[in-house]
Amino acid sequence: MSQTEFINLPPLMSALGTVRLPGSKSISNRVLLLAALAQGTTEVRDLLHSDDTERMLEALQMLGVQIESLGDNAYRVTGCAGVFPVKEANLFLGNAGTAFRPLTAALAVSQGHYQLSGVPRMHERPIGDLVDALRQIGADVRYQGNQGFPPLEIFPAQLAGDVLQVRGDVSSQFLTGILMALPLVGHTVSVEVVGELISKPYIEITLAMMERFGVKVERMGWQRFVVFGGQRYVSPKTIYVEGDASSASYFLAAGAIGKGPVRVEGVGQTSVQGDVRFAEALEKMGTSITMGDNWIEASTLDGRLKAIDLDCNHIPDAAMTLGVVALFADGTTTLRNIASWRVKETDRIAAMATELRKLGATVEEGADYIRITPPVRISSAAIDTYDDHRMAMCFSLASFGGAIVRINHPKCVAKTFPDYFKAFATVTNSIPVIAIDGPSASGKGTVAQRVATALGMHYLDSGALYRLLALAAQFKGVVLDAEDALAELAAKIDIRFEGSDIWLDGVRVGDELRTEESGAAASKIAALPKVRAALLDKQHAFRQAPGLVADGRDMASVVFPDSALKIFLTASAEARAERRYKQLKEKGLGANMPALLQDIQARDERDTQRSVAPLQQAQGASLLDTTSLNIEQAVQQVLDRYHALS
Repeated sequence: MSQTEFINLPPLMSALGTVRLPGSKSISNRVLLLAALAQGTTEVRDLLHSDDTERMLEALQMLGVQIESLGDNAYRVTGCAGVFPVKEANLFLGNAGTAFRPLTAALAVSQGHYQLSGVPRMHERPIGDLVDALRQIGADVRYQGNQGFPPLEIFPAQLAGDVLQVRGDVSSQFLTGILMALPLVGHTVSVEVVGELISKPYIEITLAMMERFGVKVERMGWQRFVVFGGQRYVSPKTIYVEGDASSASYFLAAGAIGKGPVRVEGVGQTSVQGDVRFAEALEKMGTSITMGDNWIEASTLDGRLKAIDLDCNHIPDAAMTLGVVALFADGTTTLRNIASWRVKETDRIAAMATELRKLGATVEEGADYIRITPPVRISSAAIDTYDDHRMAMCFSLASFGGAIVRINHPKCVAKTFPDYFKAFATVTNSIPVIAIDGPSASGKGTVAQRVATALGMHYLDSGALYRLLALAAQFKGVVLDAEDALAELAAKIDIRFEGSDIWLDGVRVGDELRTEESGAAASKIAALPKVRAALLDKQHAFRQAPGLVADGRDMASVVFPDSALKIFLTASAEARAERRYKQLKEKGLGANMPALLQDIQARDERDTQRSVAPLQQAQGASLLDTTSLNIEQAVQQVLDRYHALS
């Protein structure tokens, strides 16, 4: 997998700020289709720019609808008064269910010959209940592949009948598509819902949007809907698309987990979207929620949340976010009535269970529920996204758990929120790292340790990790050029730093790590790619609140490239040899000045020329030459540069 196919999210410490939400996917595609079917011209403003809306725009233009981009996510749609000008077309709709289902229904009553297809996953998403319902009023819709699934072929048909039935327990998009298409039939049709209707808030969106375009639907509970004949869609002239309430859930959850406050703008207490009720679920978990007409804000006093047992029928998409929030709650969280997850962009119940387990959670899944018990500590993991935008976005929240979270194929967020990770970064604060790199005997270890003490941060001596591995190899009888064996050993050893004490597999070690032989052994094994990879996770694990000061050779360039402050600390070879000479003499050890200088020069040459992570000043790192500075002055220089960042 190339670097463009994943994003590594650093451990996060807090969340604070405001996000302007992109337009709602559900409202955007409904409005586009209704504007295309209406009489008159409609200006659609704040439309979501995403893969799903692009597929709808492309399809409508292929059907002969005139659409003009006005810039700034605004479009002018010239309606066709219920009659698509193009009567034969082959439409590719990707994985856009909000385009595929409503267009299937609209084209089934449009007296044309059309073919509809999508990506392989779309061809796995059931559509048989919608096709069965349309056939009840005479529509001629045929399967081109597996029965009950896309792709589809539609032929002109003689429409008749005034009652049809549709299942309500698979996808609310079936009912949405039928309701939006029925005004084109010309006579009164009643729709009876068989079984419990899931995702009712999405039907409320459909009814509200239809009314904005002049068509009223009589609703008798949630089991019967009547679309009276003689109605037609009429342009409202201008319509604004609300911000996406499902997307709001990730930022509100960040405010809950990361204390906040985090505010989202674009949805509020007057929203027509059911997913705004996600805020109620957060309140039950202990979050403070405030709301205005067009904004919602979330915060938690101490970041502690409690588990809930919730029927999620009213927030089907946003409920996924609760699955990750459950990692930060005390107790076991159960999310019920989520059977629709299994027929979304992926089988979301199975996918969520699999990925939550990678993070260390205990998960139980059923046909329509998921039960999550958080781990004592969240594990670093690579999260697979299954080409599902909501998987990528909700699992970004796991990075609040003090672990490195890799999101594979993050570009799948383009379906609804192309700039999601940029927006997420604007309201989250990662655990800060001060990376101090430099050559051997430059004093970087002493400086880094004192800076960490001054700031109350954790300390990582990365060079000690390699020296410790070399020492462990000596104990285990592993030769220093046995790369695979060393990498396996690196993954197993237990290393702890406690103040100035260093522990290897429960045994305190000391001066044996500071010998020239130890340094030479560390330098040798540090050139082995598999060893460096094996120790990378151990180094990442030191990144804990309130922050980390790390010293080494590639802290800023490889291990912590997002460091808040990057320092390249150096001194002349002569000054470094003199410092090392004094250190050895103070410990009562023998030392030879010319030999020390020669050794330092040789190590500099070896470290700068090695093929893996060569010693060099990282991009963005500031140079600190300590040749003429004492330790206290060098420490103060680093502290001054760090405080200057705030």
